[in-house]
Amino acid sequence: MEATLRQLSAYAAVARATSFTAAAARLGVSQSSLSRAVADLERQVGAQLLERDTRNVQLTAAGAEALRIAEQILSAHRAGMKELDRFLLGESGTVAVATLPSVAAVLLPQVISGFRQDRPRVAVRLLDGLERAVLNRVLSGDADFAITTVGVPPERLEHRPLVRDRFVAVLREDHPLAERDEVGWADLAREPFLAVGRDSSVRRLTDAAFGQVDAHAVPAAEAGSVATVGGLVAAGLGVSALPALVLPLLGTGPFVFRPLVHPVVDRRLDIALRARRTLPCVTERFLETLEDFRAKGRELPPGVSWA
Repeated sequence: MEATLRQLSAYAAVARATSFTAAAARLGVSQSSLSRAVADLERQVGAQLLERDTRNVQLTAAGAEALRIAEQILSAHRAGMKELDRFLLGESGTVAVATLPSVAAVLLPQVISGFRQDRPRVAVRLLDGLERAVLNRVLSGDADFAITTVGVPPERLEHRPLVRDRFVAVLREDHPLAERDEVGWADLAREPFLAVGRDSSVRRLTDAAFGQVDAHAVPAAEAGSVATVGGLVAAGLGVSALPALVLPLLGTGPFVFRPLVHPVVDRRLDIALRARRTLPCVTERFLETLEDFRAKGRELPPGVSWA
């Protein structure tokens, strides 16, 4: 039994109006086509749904039950098509963003808030992790796009510059280097250095910076979490170097931040997308919101700038 939406719609219109003539006028179709649709439905279900005479239409018991079910189906169909329309307009669905923890915690909340003011039906799923894991999320299709550092970009990804943040020295407020207006990388190399784990893009950039000044900073300790590194600095175990966007993740503590020079090192964060992939409309709308934030120069934490 495969009743069509056309048959159900025709039957429901006749059953509600109790008149083929009135139903045909309401639907803007001929009475004969309406009669054929109802007759076809009755053949499909194998039961008489309407009792007809020259003037009146009455529902049989089967007809009353068929009307109830037809209205449920038609209502669900209308609701489903409306939901599909919202999805195609970018007003519903889920945006999956793979990103670094600092971006997820510091940069994206204000963007998500602005985006969902106009699209409250949209959910945003943040998949935070380290650089390699973030890029793999995009390549595997788990995420629509990523916001991450630029290492060696895989061939299957395209990059759009988004923000830059500058590396600063992270010191206890009573450390001798805290008295300076700026600190050189060579100065940090002479201190017990507290490093982020080797899987982090931050570690890759700090190692490269020390290499530029022919300094080899042997970590006094290293940790996978930026917050843990901050705790080690706060305990007086050494110094560190971190990009400005991660500083809010350190929490409160007796910290002093000083610009790092010789060389000045910026970390670039890009939007990374799988090449030649058609994005869901809702994701395109989210990227437009992000671009609007960048174009309008929305305020960012100190040391962070739009690319």
